[in-house]
Amino acid sequence: MSLSLSGKCVRFMNVWPYRERFFKRTSLTLHKCVESRYCQRFTDRARAYMTTVLVLVENLDTYLPILENSGFQLIRAPTPEKRAEAIATHGQAISAVVTRGPLGFFAEEMDALPHLRIICVSGAGYEKVDLPAAKERGITVTNGAGVNADTVADHALALLLSLVRDIPQADASVRRSEWRKAVRPSMAGKRLGIIGLGAVGLAIAKRAAAFDIVIGYHNRKPRNECPYTWHATAQALAAESDFLVVATPGGNSTLHLVDAQVLEALGAEGFLVNIARASVVDTHALVNALQTEQIAGAALDVFDDEPNVPDVFKTLNNVVLTPHVGGLSPEASRDSVQKVNDNLLAFFSGQPVLTPVSE
Repeated sequence: MSLSLSGKCVRFMNVWPYRERFFKRTSLTLHKCVESRYCQRFTDRARAYMTTVLVLVENLDTYLPILENSGFQLIRAPTPEKRAEAIATHGQAISAVVTRGPLGFFAEEMDALPHLRIICVSGAGYEKVDLPAAKERGITVTNGAGVNADTVADHALALLLSLVRDIPQADASVRRSEWRKAVRPSMAGKRLGIIGLGAVGLAIAKRAAAFDIVIGYHNRKPRNECPYTWHATAQALAAESDFLVVATPGGNSTLHLVDAQVLEALGAEGFLVNIARASVVDTHALVNALQTEQIAGAALDVFDDEPNVPDVFKTLNNVVLTPHVGGLSPEASRDSVQKVNDNLLAFFSGQPVLTPVSE
């Protein structure tokens, strides 16, 4: 059977009504027939058609056909209720999960999916995926590192410009038939500090350079290939910055990295932008710094208890708020699903995944 499979791959790929019977008859010999590129493609598709993927992410529907065209069987569960129902109803069938950092995936859910083999996080952050539990159960975890870096960087600069130039307040005043001419700082010649010089941080720095801004950054270790100034601590970076942008992953290692001391170092003329994770910034300290004008203002795209936003932020004129949309764009969504697709195809064909996550 394996010898004749090469010549019939394309024909069999299109005879979907008979695929289950065909897979049963050939499953032991599929791996032998790999010389033909058509047969290899068929083998990958065969594996995909036997793979059920639970999709928890709520904003990727337009591009999920990328996965379906690769043969994956999708179960969409974009709400907590549908998530619980899907796990309870289809637990025996699910072998892959697509989630995002704030949605996560937990040990008890893994236990309910005995055939789960891989968790794909659609974005870069994976802070609520139980990595120790996944490792203990032999479950591979991947992420979408870099897929939305440009979109997030665009949003970070948009927030910074809106905040520094006071665009929302100016717009609101004109709509009230007022003609308020506030004098606001320029961007040129200022100092930008970036906490976390990964893919997003680098994209932010690239854009900021066009404003003739001096750029510094804080990472655990300096990046010798970068021309920007490294600072050993977030506080040291803040002390040398007019604008401070948070672009580091969330999690225990960065919890409240931006605390009262960092905000004090940023100073009364300093502005903070957070497009990363709310956990990186001490919210209580930030509210106090804004209310007492210890810093000039903040722009936030992330919050501790989304979609709930502390009411105090809504009362402050020196704050710009967006509903965690920094990474959302058609391009980012497309690339995110493509990365998930590539990781799934690699994994289920026995190849190394492209973007593995470890503890």
